[in-house]
Amino acid sequence: MAKIAEITMRWREQLQFEGGAPGRPMMLVDGDSKVATSPVELLLLSAAACTSSDVVIILRKQRVELERLELTVHGTRRDAEPRRYTAIALHFIVRGAGVDEVKVRRAIDLSIEKYCSVIASLAPDIAISYDVSIA
Repeated sequence: MAKIAEITMRWREQLQFEGGAPGRPMMLVDGDSKVATSPVELLLLSAAACTSSDVVIILRKQRVELERLELTVHGTRRDAEPRRYTAIALHFIVRGAGVDEVKVRRAIDLSIEKYCSVIASLAPDIAISYDVSIA
């Protein structure tokens, strides 16, 4: 049976909205990017959180004891409307006992290619790339 996600969104003022999942804390979203994260920035944040969660789970299964996982994401957008993303580049910084680049790259590949539902929900022509730094 399909799982159905639900969020609520409420306009506050100007292009500012408050939303989130029912029963959980609401977050501010700003269409102008002046006082809060914008919707397109939230898309990058969602992709980062999704793939990072997968990477943590996979590395734990590989018996890696993470001390640090940090991710910077750069999204390239079209100049013309709709100003959608054409490319997303992820930069992972990883540190911990048992961390090596082969394990980290395998975990990231599995996330991007198989497990991350946010990345899988993006248009298939968006180029997804990544690099890794072992700290």
